[in-house]
Amino acid sequence: MNITLVRHAEVVASHIGKYNGHIDIVLSKNGKVQAKELAEKLALKKFDKVYCSDLLRARQTLDAFKLDCEIVYTSALREKSWGIHEGKSFEEIEASGIKYENFEQWIHALDGEDISLYTKNVKNYFEQVVLKESLDNILIISHSGFIKSLISDLQGITLEEAFSIKLPYSSPIYIQTKNLLDMIIQIPPYQD
Repeated sequence: MNITLVRHAEVVASHIGKYNGHIDIVLSKNGKVQAKELAEKLALKKFDKVYCSDLLRARQTLDAFKLDCEIVYTSALREKSWGIHEGKSFEEIEASGIKYENFEQWIHALDGEDISLYTKNVKNYFEQVVLKESLDNILIISHSGFIKSLISDLQGITLEEAFSIKLPYSSPIYIQTKNLLDMIIQIPPYQD
Protein backbone atom coordinates (compact mmCIF):
# COMPACT_ATOMS: atom_id res chain seq x y z
CA MET A 1 0.00 0.00 0.00
CA ASN A 2 1.19 3.50 -0.85
CA ILE A 3 -0.02 6.33 1.36
CA THR A 4 0.44 9.98 0.49
CA LEU A 5 0.06 12.06 3.63
CA VAL A 6 -0.41 15.79 3.01
CA ARG A 7 -0.61 18.84 5.24
CA HIS A 8 -3.34 21.21 4.04
CA ALA A 9 -2.35 24.29 2.02
CA GLU A 10 -1.63 27.73 3.49
CA VAL A 11 -4.34 29.43 5.54
CA VAL A 12 -5.20 33.12 5.62
CA ALA A 13 -2.46 35.36 7.05
CA SER A 14 -4.29 36.11 10.30
CA HIS A 15 -3.97 32.42 11.28
CA ILE A 16 -0.42 31.62 10.14
CA GLY A 17 1.82 30.69 13.06
CA LYS A 18 -1.10 30.18 15.42
CA TYR A 19 -2.41 27.23 17.41
CA ASN A 20 -5.46 26.83 15.17
CA GLY A 21 -6.73 23.46 16.34
CA HIS A 22 -10.39 23.01 15.45
CA ILE A 23 -10.99 26.55 14.14
CA ASP A 24 -12.51 26.34 10.66
CA ILE A 25 -10.19 28.54 8.58
CA VAL A 26 -10.18 29.17 4.83
CA LEU A 27 -7.16 28.93 2.59
CA SER A 28 -5.32 32.07 1.53
CA LYS A 29 -5.00 32.99 -2.16
CA ASN A 30 -1.51 31.50 -2.03
CA GLY A 31 -2.96 28.41 -0.34
CA LYS A 32 -5.36 27.90 -3.24
CA VAL A 33 -2.40 28.11 -5.64
CA GLN A 34 -0.45 25.64 -3.46
CA ALA A 35 -3.39 23.22 -3.48
CA LYS A 36 -3.63 23.42 -7.27
CA GLU A 37 0.13 22.85 -7.65
CA LEU A 38 -0.04 19.90 -5.27
CA ALA A 39 -2.95 18.39 -7.21
CA GLU A 40 -0.95 18.76 -10.43
CA LYS A 41 2.13 17.21 -8.79
CA LEU A 42 0.11 14.20 -7.63
CA ALA A 43 -2.10 13.95 -10.75
CA LEU A 44 -0.30 10.86 -12.05
CA LYS A 45 -1.11 8.91 -8.92
CA LYS A 46 -4.35 6.97 -9.16
CA PHE A 47 -5.79 7.19 -5.67
CA ASP A 48 -8.19 4.43 -4.67
CA LYS A 49 -9.51 6.28 -1.62
CA VAL A 50 -9.08 9.63 0.11
CA TYR A 51 -9.29 10.40 3.80
CA CYS A 52 -9.64 14.11 4.54
CA SER A 53 -10.01 16.13 7.72
CA ASP A 54 -13.47 17.61 7.91
CA LEU A 55 -12.05 21.09 8.65
CA LEU A 56 -12.43 23.66 5.87
CA ARG A 57 -8.70 24.20 5.22
CA ALA A 58 -8.24 20.50 4.46
CA ARG A 59 -11.44 20.25 2.40
CA GLN A 60 -10.44 23.30 0.34
CA THR A 61 -7.04 21.71 -0.31
CA LEU A 62 -8.77 18.60 -1.60
CA ASP A 63 -11.09 20.70 -3.80
CA ALA A 64 -8.15 21.31 -6.16
CA PHE A 65 -7.91 17.59 -6.97
CA LYS A 66 -9.79 15.84 -9.76
CA LEU A 67 -10.51 12.45 -8.22
CA ASP A 68 -12.65 9.50 -9.15
CA CYS A 69 -12.69 7.58 -5.88
CA GLU A 70 -14.35 7.41 -2.49
CA ILE A 71 -13.68 10.38 -0.21
CA VAL A 72 -14.09 10.08 3.55
CA TYR A 73 -14.30 13.35 5.51
CA THR A 74 -13.61 12.75 9.18
CA SER A 75 -12.97 14.61 12.42
CA ALA A 76 -10.46 11.85 13.29
CA LEU A 77 -7.88 13.61 11.08
CA ARG A 78 -8.22 16.99 12.79
CA GLU A 79 -5.49 18.95 14.45
CA LYS A 80 -5.33 18.71 18.24
CA SER A 81 -7.79 20.99 19.99
CA TRP A 82 -6.06 23.75 21.94
CA GLY A 83 -9.20 24.86 23.78
CA ILE A 84 -9.04 28.50 24.93
CA HIS A 85 -5.63 28.87 23.27
CA GLU A 86 -6.93 28.23 19.76
CA GLY A 87 -6.22 31.04 17.35
CA LYS A 88 -3.40 32.42 19.50
CA SER A 89 0.30 32.63 18.73
CA PHE A 90 3.08 31.38 20.99
CA GLU A 91 3.72 34.97 22.08
CA GLU A 92 0.04 35.61 22.85
CA ILE A 93 -0.12 32.45 24.96
CA GLU A 94 3.02 33.42 26.87
CA ALA A 95 1.57 36.89 27.45
CA SER A 96 -1.46 35.21 29.03
CA GLY A 97 0.77 33.76 31.74
CA ILE A 98 1.99 30.36 30.50
CA LYS A 99 5.78 30.42 30.21
CA TYR A 100 7.66 27.99 27.98
CA GLU A 101 10.12 25.85 29.95
CA ASN A 102 10.43 22.89 27.60
CA PHE A 103 8.38 21.07 24.97
CA GLU A 104 6.84 18.56 27.38
CA GLN A 105 5.80 21.21 29.90
CA TRP A 106 4.40 23.48 27.17
CA ILE A 107 2.32 20.82 25.43
CA HIS A 108 0.76 19.78 28.75
CA ALA A 109 0.21 23.36 29.99
CA LEU A 110 -2.04 24.35 27.10
CA ASP A 111 -5.77 23.83 27.25
CA GLY A 112 -7.72 21.48 24.98
CA GLU A 113 -7.33 17.79 24.23
CA ASP A 114 -4.93 15.77 26.33
CA ILE A 115 -1.87 15.14 24.15
CA SER A 116 -1.58 11.49 25.22
CA LEU A 117 -5.18 10.81 24.25
CA TYR A 118 -4.75 12.74 20.99
CA THR A 119 -1.66 10.77 19.93
CA LYS A 120 -3.35 7.51 20.90
CA ASN A 121 -6.34 8.42 18.71
CA VAL A 122 -4.03 9.30 15.80
CA LYS A 123 -2.29 5.93 16.07
CA ASN A 124 -5.56 4.01 16.41
CA TYR A 125 -7.17 5.68 13.40
CA PHE A 126 -4.15 4.99 11.21
CA GLU A 127 -3.82 1.37 12.31
CA GLN A 128 -7.49 0.44 12.67
CA VAL A 129 -8.92 2.30 9.67
CA VAL A 130 -6.31 3.26 7.08
CA LEU A 131 -4.03 0.22 7.31
CA LYS A 132 -7.03 -2.14 7.25
CA GLU A 133 -7.75 -1.10 3.66
CA SER A 134 -6.89 -3.49 0.84
CA LEU A 135 -6.00 -0.72 -1.59
CA ASP A 136 -2.91 0.31 -3.53
CA ASN A 137 -2.95 4.11 -3.19
CA ILE A 138 -4.47 6.22 -0.43
CA LEU A 139 -4.37 10.01 -0.05
CA ILE A 140 -4.72 11.57 3.40
CA ILE A 141 -5.14 15.32 3.81
CA SER A 142 -4.73 16.42 7.38
CA HIS A 143 -2.85 18.83 9.64
CA SER A 144 0.69 19.31 10.92
CA GLY A 145 -0.06 18.02 14.42
CA PHE A 146 -1.77 14.87 13.17
CA ILE A 147 1.06 14.11 10.73
CA LYS A 148 3.83 14.78 13.24
CA SER A 149 2.07 12.69 15.90
CA LEU A 150 1.84 9.85 13.40
CA ILE A 151 5.52 10.22 12.45
CA SER A 152 6.44 10.08 16.15
CA ASP A 153 4.63 6.77 16.48
CA LEU A 154 5.75 5.20 13.21
CA GLN A 155 9.40 6.17 13.54
CA GLY A 156 9.63 5.61 17.28
CA ILE A 157 10.80 9.14 18.00
CA THR A 158 9.62 11.55 20.67
CA LEU A 159 6.88 14.06 19.99
CA GLU A 160 9.45 16.80 20.46
CA GLU A 161 11.64 15.30 17.74
CA ALA A 162 8.66 14.84 15.42
CA PHE A 163 7.39 18.37 16.04
CA SER A 164 10.83 19.74 15.10
CA ILE A 165 10.44 18.31 11.56
CA LYS A 166 9.81 21.06 9.03
CA LEU A 167 6.45 20.41 7.38
CA PRO A 168 5.41 23.33 5.17
CA TYR A 169 1.86 23.89 4.01
CA SER A 170 0.80 21.60 1.15
CA SER A 171 3.74 19.27 1.66
CA PRO A 172 3.47 15.52 1.06
CA ILE A 173 5.04 12.63 2.94
CA TYR A 174 5.10 9.20 1.34
CA ILE A 175 4.59 5.92 3.17
CA GLN A 176 5.00 2.49 1.59
CA THR A 177 3.78 -0.35 3.75
CA LYS A 178 2.73 -3.95 3.82
CA ASN A 179 2.04 -3.80 7.55
CA LEU A 180 3.17 -1.91 10.66
CA LEU A 181 6.47 -3.77 10.75
CA ASP A 182 7.34 -3.29 7.08
CA MET A 183 7.09 0.44 6.45
CA ILE A 184 9.19 2.98 4.53
CA ILE A 185 8.53 6.64 5.33
CA GLN A 186 9.88 9.28 2.97
CA ILE A 187 9.92 12.84 4.29
CA PRO A 188 11.31 15.06 1.54
CA PRO A 189 13.79 17.74 2.60
CA TYR A 190 12.19 21.17 2.45
CA GLN A 191 13.92 24.42 1.60
CA ASP A 192 13.18 27.77 3.23
